Amino acid sequence: MGPLSGIKIVELAGIGPGPMCAMLLADLGATVLRIDRKQPSDLGIKRPLRFNTLLRSRKSIALDLKDPQAIDVTLQLIAQADALIEGFRPGVMERLGLGPEICLARNPKLIYGRMTGWGQQGPLAQTAGHDLGYIAITGVLHAIGRREAAPAIPLNLIGDYGGGALYLALGLLAGVIEARVSGKGQVVDAAIVDGTASLASTFFGMHAAGILQPERGSNITDSGSHFYEVYECADGKWLSVAALESKFYGELLRLLDIDAAELGPQLDRDSWPAAKQQLATKFKTRTRDAWAAHFAGSDACVAPVLDWTEAAGHPQLAARSTFIDIDGIRQPAPAPRFSRTVPDVPTAPAEPTRANTTAALETWCTRDQLDAWRAAGVID
Repeated sequence: MGPLSGIKIVELAGIGPGPMCAMLLADLGATVLRIDRKQPSDLGIKRPLRFNTLLRSRKSIALDLKDPQAIDVTLQLIAQADALIEGFRPGVMERLGLGPEICLARNPKLIYGRMTGWGQQGPLAQTAGHDLGYIAITGVLHAIGRREAAPAIPLNLIGDYGGGALYLALGLLAGVIEARVSGKGQVVDAAIVDGTASLASTFFGMHAAGILQPERGSNITDSGSHFYEVYECADGKWLSVAALESKFYGELLRLLDIDAAELGPQLDRDSWPAAKQQLATKFKTRTRDAWAAHFAGSDACVAPVLDWTEAAGHPQLAARSTFIDIDGIRQPAPAPRFSRTVPDVPTAPAEPTRANTTAALETWCTRDQLDAWRAAGVID
């Protein structure tokens, strides 16, 4: 049933980090009820619901939150929840009549999770934004990319999902644990800018110490060095090299049949460009898969750069069942793993049809309540 079995969460439909947080918690056994809009928004990306993998592992109902009766239904559901997830701009929940004061009055132990990009206050709090802007102002985007080139856009993994969804999940679980001791709920203000900055803590420390060069592509792990880099192979595919420690670096050079003296000291920045060129020339002599086979089983820290389709077939990921099929869609399995409270296999996203709405509410209300809400036209 998963380690979060017994925890109930109400999720107000959003995009990006909110649904990701809800999926993580639902995958681990929490009962998450998603309250969808009558007309769901999906960034204009049209696709069958089963492809929206962030909506898996939970049931949903559709409500019009502009309807006072729908707000009352939502409050009745929140009254039974351990936590709430919302991702509106600051002030929207208050205008709907679902602000923290009202919800905590209904449920004093509620952990009220707020997911925003900029946070609940500050000069940008009411401004629209997306992942790229959030990581831009934290210094993180500036640090990613090659020397004398534009900053590289790292999908929306660092802001939305790393600094947003993961930090909200951590905050919600910390709040639920504390509430079981104190008997009191609270608000969790999870801002993507805060989480992103937190993710970069080690780099801020290195920058303060003068260890991290301010120009991107000039440091050990940002493509500046020759021993932490990606190299193109004979077939146009790529290989990653991450031989940071001296013993792993030695193994890399041994398997490449390169004399370390030819490259200069490993940490001598002045020697990096020439060393990188020598490695690049070497890697162009074989295909990616030939190199992967050559380095297989070694401690040289070399791995093939795989695409989305190839990744699921990698022997290591296959051995761990890192990817699973749900309703015909190959997707990542729940993480992390638990030895005793093993979560159920995730379920596919479900449309809020009449039957699915009934199933979604069976642990949240009585049949009489359900019939009354239907009779009033609040739910379908």
